[in-house]
Amino acid sequence: MLTRKNKLLLYKLLSLFSIVRGYNILMITLAQYLASIYILSPDLPLRKVVFDINLFLIVTASALVIASGYIINNFYDAEKDLINKPTKSMLDRLVSQRFKLTTYFVLNFLAVFAASYISFRAVVFFSAYIFGIWLYSHKLKRIPFLGNLVSATLAIAPFFVVFVYYWNFETVIFVHAIFLFLLILAREMVKDLENMPGDLAQNYKTVPLLYGAKVSKAYITLLVVLAGVPGYLLITVFDVGLMYVYFIAVLILLVIFLGLLWASSAKMQYVWLHNILKFIIIVGVFSILLIDTDLVLNRIL
Repeated sequence: MLTRKNKLLLYKLLSLFSIVRGYNILMITLAQYLASIYILSPDLPLRKVVFDINLFLIVTASALVIASGYIINNFYDAEKDLINKPTKSMLDRLVSQRFKLTTYFVLNFLAVFAASYISFRAVVFFSAYIFGIWLYSHKLKRIPFLGNLVSATLAIAPFFVVFVYYWNFETVIFVHAIFLFLLILAREMVKDLENMPGDLAQNYKTVPLLYGAKVSKAYITLLVVLAGVPGYLLITVFDVGLMYVYFIAVLILLVIFLGLLWASSAKMQYVWLHNILKFIIIVGVFSILLIDTDLVLNRIL
C-alpha cells in the first residue's frame, strides 16, 4: 500500500513525465538510432553503430535538450495551457515553477557536459540548440509563421546532428528530411488552429488569429501539397525498398486530411487533424525498417 508521501512523489514523477513528454523523447531517440542504422550507415556492422559511444552521447544530449525545451515551453505557456489543455495542465501543476526551472538548468548542463565528450563543435551545436529553444519559447513563438518555422526547424535539428556525424549527405536523405520538415510545419500550424482560445486570451499573434482560419487552412494545404512532392519522388525516383508502400499510404491519407481540414471548425476536429499528422510521422519512424528488409533480418539475426 502506497503511503501519502509515496503517492505524492509518484504523481510528481508522472507530472514531470507529462511536462517533458517522455513518449515523444523515446520516439525521437528511436528515430535517431533507426536512421543511423538503416539510412546513414547501412554498411557498418550493427554492433559498431549501437555501441558507438559518440552516437550514444549525441542521442543522450539531444534527449536532454528536448526535455529541457519542453520544460521551458511549459513554463512560459502555463497560463495558456490552462485554457487549451485544462486536464494536462492540472497534472503539470503538481510540479512547481521553481522546480521546473531548476530541472531545466540541470538538464541543459548535463547535455552540454555530454557533448563535451564528443567535440567542441558538439558543445557549440547543443549550446546553440538550447538557446534557440529558449528564444523560441520566450519570443519567437508569438510571431506568426516565423514561430511555426522555427519550431519545425528545432524539431528536425536532432536528426541533422546525426546526419553531420555520419557525414552522409546523399540526395535521398535530403528528400526524406524535406518531407518530414513540411509535415512537422503543417502540424505546427494545425496546432495554432487547435489552440486559438488560449492564444487569444494570452495575446499570441498566430496566423489564424491575425488572418483567419481560412488563410491558415490555405497555408496548411500548401504545405501538405508541397510535402506530397518529395513523397512522390521517394516512390518514383529513389530506391526506398518496401517503404514506398508507406509513402503511397501517406499520400492517400494526406488527401483525406485536406478534405477533413476544410470541413473542420471545432477544436476537437483540429485535434484529430493534429493526431493524423502525428500518426504519419510516428509510423514513418518504424517504416524506416522497410527500406531494406534483408538488411533488417541480417542485422537482427
